[in-house]
Amino acid sequence: QAPIKATCEEDMSCKTGFPEDVHSAVVSRSVHGGQPLLNVRFRSCDGNKKIHFGSSEPEDFRVGEDGVVYAERSFQLAAEPTEFVVSAQDKETQQEWQMRVKLTPEPAFTGASEKDQRKIEDIIFPWQQYKHSSPLKRQKRDWVIPPINLPENSKGPFPQELVRIRSDRDKSLSLRYSVTGPGADQPPTGIFIINPISGQLSVTKPLDREQIASFHLRAHAVDVNGNQVENPIDIVINVIDMNDNRPEFLHQVWNGTVPEGSKPGTYVMTVTAIDADDPNAQNGMLRYRILSQAPSSPSPNMFTINNETGDIITVAAGLDREKVQQYTLIIQATDMEGNPTYGLSNTATAVIAVTDVNDNPPEFTAMTFYGEVPENRVDVIVANLTVTDKDQPHTPAWNAMYRMTGGDPTGRFTILTDPNSNDGLVTVVKPIDFETNRLFVLTVAAENQVPLAKGIQHPPQSTATVSITVIDVNESPYFVPNPKLVRQEEGLLAGSMLTTFTAQDPDRYMQQTSLRYSKVSDPANWLKIDPVNGQITTTAVLDRESIYVQNNMYNATFLASDNGIPPMSGTGTLQIYLLDINDNAPQVHPKEATTCETLQPNAINITAVDPDIDPNAGPFAFELPDTPASIKRNWTIVRISGDHAQLSLRIRFLEAGIYDVPIVITDSGNPHASSTSLLKVKVCQCDINGDCTDVDRIVGAGLGTGAIIAILLCIIILLILVLMFVVWMKRRDKERQAKQLLIDPEDDVRDNILKYDEEGGGEEDQDYDLSQLQQPDTVEPDAIKPVGIRRLDERPIHAEPQYPVRSAAPHPGDIGDFINEGLKAADNDPTAPPYDSLLVFDYEGSGSTAGSLSSLNSSSSGGEQDYDYLNDWGPRFKKLADMYGGGDD
Repeated sequence: QAPIKATCEEDMSCKTGFPEDVHSAVVSRSVHGGQPLLNVRFRSCDGNKKIHFGSSEPEDFRVGEDGVVYAERSFQLAAEPTEFVVSAQDKETQQEWQMRVKLTPEPAFTGASEKDQRKIEDIIFPWQQYKHSSPLKRQKRDWVIPPINLPENSKGPFPQELVRIRSDRDKSLSLRYSVTGPGADQPPTGIFIINPISGQLSVTKPLDREQIASFHLRAHAVDVNGNQVENPIDIVINVIDMNDNRPEFLHQVWNGTVPEGSKPGTYVMTVTAIDADDPNAQNGMLRYRILSQAPSSPSPNMFTINNETGDIITVAAGLDREKVQQYTLIIQATDMEGNPTYGLSNTATAVIAVTDVNDNPPEFTAMTFYGEVPENRVDVIVANLTVTDKDQPHTPAWNAMYRMTGGDPTGRFTILTDPNSNDGLVTVVKPIDFETNRLFVLTVAAENQVPLAKGIQHPPQSTATVSITVIDVNESPYFVPNPKLVRQEEGLLAGSMLTTFTAQDPDRYMQQTSLRYSKVSDPANWLKIDPVNGQITTTAVLDRESIYVQNNMYNATFLASDNGIPPMSGTGTLQIYLLDINDNAPQVHPKEATTCETLQPNAINITAVDPDIDPNAGPFAFELPDTPASIKRNWTIVRISGDHAQLSLRIRFLEAGIYDVPIVITDSGNPHASSTSLLKVKVCQCDINGDCTDVDRIVGAGLGTGAIIAILLCIIILLILVLMFVVWMKRRDKERQAKQLLIDPEDDVRDNILKYDEEGGGEEDQDYDLSQLQQPDTVEPDAIKPVGIRRLDERPIHAEPQYPVRSAAPHPGDIGDFINEGLKAADNDPTAPPYDSLLVFDYEGSGSTAGSLSSLNSSSSGGEQDYDYLNDWGPRFKKLADMYGGGDD
């Protein structure tokens, strides 16, 4: 480190201003923007003055309010001292003081042993005047400590001593030293430490300039009680850059383009590398160069690079995309200003694509192209024009455009470009007539969408000839004129010759027979045409008033056909303009009217209607006939305009009723046409407003035919509905009866004695509940056997005799009464089987709540009962009386 020098100046009197006219300081050669360089001291005898500092080189140096001089930008100090002026101005009095500052760059680092070069310097705190001392004390001038330069990546040993800080008052006082700031007590902490007793400042580990380029510390001196003894001093430690970082390209692969045919010196692209080392020192100063070029055609040195900026430019001519479409360059960046011995290097790849320009015109593959087209065809492609172009496909320099330079004065052809193949498609856009033009010879030129590059001309191969032959086809005959207008008076009789309507065949060079004619459309069927000569005659009377005539015009369509291959035909329209003749007499309108039976008001307005037109129509003449005489006696008519007249009563009163009034109407034709029309007039009683009030008499006139038909239809529909309802009711009754017949007899549960087919299981059935026999009406219908379930020991099913319905016992309380009633019914039954046969009883089903009747037999009590009464029950119980009443036998 350079020795730290300070000049002490004793002054027993206080003088405001800079303590010296010239201030010299030693700083590092590389200065960074914002880096503090030195501290200028300004003495103010009045502590309340507000001083503003300035610099004569504001673009390079800035002076803070505390007197610290900072660098405004990063730069390298020249070998000669750098001088500038620092000014101080009193903001109140505008008094100004100046001091010249001289900055000298520190000597370059020689790389010798750090121990040999390093000499621990003492930094002495300046003297100061204490408030408790006498008014005049010797005061030592403050100084700025030059920055301490420390190389990065030092190998130690650590801690490494840097400088010793002490106060000249440590001889009389016991002092404690400390440092503050980033790197000491602020993050990153612990990099710099100080011995509190000796003031020795040391660094504890290697520094990295790429992380922190400089450290700004402040040294403090206090007594054992913590009282500040000296003003803090600033210590700046600059980390000296070492070449420990290789250049790094921003991209490993750089892509650029250059048009083919570019002249030497054409800018292509810029590659950029960065170095984390100091860019203002040789460690961070990069130089570029091209290591290789692939391919090396047409020259191995087609490009060069600016070694400082990285700009790549062309240095040779001959770039041709059709030969070489892409170049690959290996770019090297080296620091230490490109020193191959001490500098660090890195490489990247630059890919330069040669872009296409229109330096190759399109050329036709043949000088003449041929095509053919049938006549009268449009929107058909008749020829394909093929070209070759060496430029990049599907670009404006490759896309071809075709234009006809001759041979088509009427514009019957156009040439479209196929976007995929780049072929020219010659297309017919207007019909061509073989009889007029049999051959076309077109001259076509091919161009690109963009002009050719400067200096390139179109060769003869860019022009070709197209020969197009027209093919004759059978064309449709056509009528001349079409449509044809004929003026004819109406009333032309059937069989009259009207006109001749013929067609022409455009095929003059084909051998064909004459044309044939036929009718296509004749709405009124008035015409016919001769199939050979086209003569049109009438088949009915032409009537202008027909519904098929619109605006006096009748249209008919005819067809002319030839016998060519294939046969062709054409249609023509005949328009007949029918001239009116006075063939229709006028009629009265309306046909019915109503008037009052009194004279006032009783006017009826009528209109004359004539299908003819002027001059065979109005004005019309209206009059009443002479017969019968009652017409003119009762009525009168007055014309109020050419088409209108007014009919009114001549007498004061006419009885209500319906009257037929004949009216004679004559038109203005020549000769005149007249007719007698009947006007049906209803005469009725009217109110004061002229409205008819005699409704009954008018209704009595009768109903119309439509009303009668409507009434009859309603009656018929009503009768049909009634008949359908009756049929539906009868069908419903039949369905109900059928449902009753389908009921199973076993489901017919009644309170009477049922007929059974067998007696049961005999003596083995012992599970009967006799209480159910006393109340037979309590048996639930669910116990009845379902249809189809029978016992295994019952007799086969056969037709049974029909027994009359027996009356049910009126809920007997005793089984004896119940049996007696059933016995009487059985004796009186004429359909009962023979007396000597066994009765067969029906199976009642399982689950019956009644017990078995077999319990009536008891071997223990049989001797105690008397069964002689069974003989009194009649012949039906004879077998039972023999079994139980026959004594011991």
